[in-house]
Amino acid sequence: MADIRRRLGVVVTTLLAATVAVACDTKAPFAPSLPAVAGFRVDDGVLKLWTGTPCEGVTRLTLLFDTGTSKSTEQVWTAPPPGVRLEYMDLLTTAGESLPADGPLEVQKPLPAGYDWTKAASLNLSVGGPTAFGAWVDVARVLRESAEHPSDSYLFGELGWLDAADVQRENQKSLLTICTPDPN
Repeated sequence: MADIRRRLGVVVTTLLAATVAVACDTKAPFAPSLPAVAGFRVDDGVLKLWTGTPCEGVTRLTLLFDTGTSKSTEQVWTAPPPGVRLEYMDLLTTAGESLPADGPLEVQKPLPAGYDWTKAASLNLSVGGPTAFGAWVDVARVLRESAEHPSDSYLFGELGWLDAADVQRENQKSLLTICTPDPN
């Protein structure tokens, strides 16, 4: 009888472990079904953003450098509700200066004095207002490769350098621009 209970215990434990392993999904429940991306490049010492497709109703734009490290630093732009349309934006100079607002988004929280964003490993972008995904890019790669690509091409994370035709063709097929709803 003890042998049967022991075997039954092993079977139940094995089934429970298998069920838990299958039920656990390593992907976050809110993660998009395709890579969410935004484009970045540096021209004439200016870090530029292209959202890939327009984002409507943007009330906040946050750049977070070196997320999750002791060097983590952010810059925040805001606009009053109902927000603004965002597609292209000049963000920072390589000298670390914020660019004067020539549009409706204004710097709410600047980078700390003396902070050199060009030494950061990564940049995370988030958009507040519309339903949007975040995007990530390798800072060194943007700085290193921008001059090698036409001015209408932007680095879209690990997907590489894309122009408008590439983004239009691949959006909702192999990528999602940050403000494109997930088709799944």
